[in-house]
Amino acid sequence: MAFDGITVACLVQELNRRLKGGRISKIAQPEKDELQLTVKADENLRLLISANATLPLMYITEDNKQSPMTAPAFCMLLRKHFNSARILAIRQGHSDEPSLERTVDFYIEHLDEMGDLKLKHLIVEIMGKYSNIILCDEEYKILDSIKRVNSFMSSVREVLPGRDYFLPGTEDRAEVLTMDLETFRAKVLSKNMPVVKAIYTGLTGISPQVAEELIRKAGMDGRTPACEIDEDFGLHLYKCIKRVADDITEGTFSPLMLLEEGVPSEFSVIPFTEELPDNYEIREYTSVSRLLSDFYSERNAATAIRQKSADLRKIVNTAIEREAKKLALQQKQMEDTAKRDKYRVYGELLTAYGYNAEQGSKELKAFDYYSEKDIIIPLDSELTPIQNAKKYFDRYAKLKRTFEALSVYIEETKKNLEHLNSIALSLEIATDEGDLAQIKKELTDNGYIRFKNQKDGRNKGKAGIKSRPLHFVSPEGINFYVGKNNIQNDELTFGLATNNDWWFHAKGCPGSHVIMQTGNSEVPDSAFEYAGALAAHFSSAAKNGKVEVDYVKKKEIKKPANAKPGFVIYHTNYSLVAATDISALSLIP
Repeated sequence: MAFDGITVACLVQELNRRLKGGRISKIAQPEKDELQLTVKADENLRLLISANATLPLMYITEDNKQSPMTAPAFCMLLRKHFNSARILAIRQGHSDEPSLERTVDFYIEHLDEMGDLKLKHLIVEIMGKYSNIILCDEEYKILDSIKRVNSFMSSVREVLPGRDYFLPGTEDRAEVLTMDLETFRAKVLSKNMPVVKAIYTGLTGISPQVAEELIRKAGMDGRTPACEIDEDFGLHLYKCIKRVADDITEGTFSPLMLLEEGVPSEFSVIPFTEELPDNYEIREYTSVSRLLSDFYSERNAATAIRQKSADLRKIVNTAIEREAKKLALQQKQMEDTAKRDKYRVYGELLTAYGYNAEQGSKELKAFDYYSEKDIIIPLDSELTPIQNAKKYFDRYAKLKRTFEALSVYIEETKKNLEHLNSIALSLEIATDEGDLAQIKKELTDNGYIRFKNQKDGRNKGKAGIKSRPLHFVSPEGINFYVGKNNIQNDELTFGLATNNDWWFHAKGCPGSHVIMQTGNSEVPDSAFEYAGALAAHFSSAAKNGKVEVDYVKKKEIKKPANAKPGFVIYHTNYSLVAATDISALSLIP
């Protein structure tokens, strides 16, 4: 969900618990709109604050960003005021009243030049493109901000040294934590718009995603106009919202991340009530900072890999389309060869019974000793029966040659399609540049990519990038390895695995090779279920929820000569049907 007022409330609770009373020991400004404060509390903690217009955020992090050689002016001003300053309190909003405003007010005590204690306010506004970090004195007079806003930039509020600090446009919304039923009716139920929109436009700190969740909790249709909701349903909705408000006031939060196919999709600090599809999973957290850190870092990594793989995706998709069109054309031509045996029979029957045909006749009725029925054979009236027979034999020979050639071509095209689809799956599960380098090498080795300006035809630019298969461990301590592309699949199956290890693969579709290490010992039945789940999860059939998986001892796996990467054969195997849930397994970094 969005970084809304409820998320900020959860974050403020954690910041007070971990930072309150701590002293600021270091201030850095890694980016033009970003601060990193190091606070000595019970432990040394780093607080990342970003006022980036596209991605404003704030959380405690373990990462230390590199600072520029010369500190910006705003950073120098903070260092001047906050050298060994102490954080007295951290509050949400800009008043003593409970609030779900997307602002966080740090009350910071420090010594001035005369050695007297002074109070300053560092205010963080997390408001999309209007996000800012503002330094104020005790009376909320602005000293400076990380983004200065003059009258040309905003006609509502100037953010400049010497101006009074205030929050614009808050009077049009009701404060969720303190509103009564009459206020709720006036700000939400009186509006002629869908009730879900009336909630997030009429209540402070509520995002559209949270509004939809509140509607689901109430069991209502969010498309219903708010003004058409009757009194009883309106009271029911109000009570559902107030129950969430009570949880916020009491500090009862449930930080969690929603992942789709293993990639972060949304985060929330209140539980989801919607039933999730099988390809979604929930990861729970005890720290909202850890949740936010993982969410943004993992999603950014997935987004970055997807952007970097865009060119490879285009190459693979184009090749798949080309091979699919080629296969359709070949299969159409193959249908045309179905008449070849009929022409052979016509030729044989004309050779046997052609003497019965009258000169200039356009057809011949003859007994077909294959079907044991009389058939009519069309004739060219200008040719003799023997010449007609030769004509049919020539057609048969041509179609037979075409059939034999097409049989080889179709098999080759199907293998190419299978190979390309496996590469497409590899791009979906790639996690780093090393994976992309291996995929690019595979595409190059198979002629889908041509090198430019390289005399020796080798990809020198990616030589130093390494990539490793995924490594999972079961609760019983059994190791499982999953190839993320065809090159890794070959390395796992014919390099890492020993003869008595077990090999798993989704049946009849592209997927990863999964190796279960046995150490030449017996393994429990649950281990086969875990391995099957991995093979199902990392396959193109994962969206089906349950996947048929083949498994066999590694010693039964063979690789044909000149076969493409990842392609193997086996003749005896076991099968199981596996779900795609791998949450019981631990991923080893």
